[in-house]
Amino acid sequence: MEKINLGIQLQKPLAFFDLETTGTNVFSDRIVEISVVKVFPDGSSEVKTRRLNPEKPIPPEATAIHGIKDEDVKNEPTFKAVSSSLFRYLENCDLAGYNIQRFDIVMLMEEFKRSGLNFSLEGRYVIDAQTIYHKHEPRTLSAAYKYFCGKNLDDAHSAEADTMATLEIFTSQLGRYEDLPRDAESLHQYCNQRDPSWIDAFGKFRWKDGEPTIGFGRNEGIPLKTIAVSNPEFLKWIISANFPADAVEIAKNALKGVFPVKKNEDG
Repeated sequence: MEKINLGIQLQKPLAFFDLETTGTNVFSDRIVEISVVKVFPDGSSEVKTRRLNPEKPIPPEATAIHGIKDEDVKNEPTFKAVSSSLFRYLENCDLAGYNIQRFDIVMLMEEFKRSGLNFSLEGRYVIDAQTIYHKHEPRTLSAAYKYFCGKNLDDAHSAEADTMATLEIFTSQLGRYEDLPRDAESLHQYCNQRDPSWIDAFGKFRWKDGEPTIGFGRNEGIPLKTIAVSNPEFLKWIISANFPADAVEIAKNALKGVFPVKKNEDG
């Protein structure tokens, strides 16, 4: 690659990286592709991208995001097979990426851990472009009013002022974004898109191959019927903890042996 002028001084290489995975659970999901752009202090850079065999099926919903199918990686090495060389490649590097603090770094550390390597952040700087973006582009009503309407919201947090500002913002959005629907039903669908695999409103339980499964945490992907028999305490925890009412109802019914039934596409 050509030399990159980041506009900052580097004392050691800065490794920008991104992961494509089988899902978002850092404990049970696996990496299917990793790409690293290493920028050196002199501005030179190099790119390395590698697909990996996750040793488990790639769910259709993950393929829909990154386009990688089981057959694309069946002959690729596992993470463990490349872990030592990747560990050395990232040695003495600071890290950068988008949303890496909440997901990519944690996933990478877990993969290294499963390979018997301790990938530590000690002595590394971590730069997250998403954090920079959110700090400079706040998502408050006042910020939206300034952006869309070009005016300051002087009476912010006054109910009437906030309501009138929201009306102005919405009108401005309709004028700015031609792709927005022009009827209430379609706008409702646009604003409330959700994963079709979710059974409850927040995806705590999900459909997998037509069966209800756990949608989060260490038990993600385990059939609800299996959990009800082998780990009923998990469902009792959902009931007693601060979970949404629809998820609690599913957990209560599961303990009674009653499970969600997926309707067919026509029903």
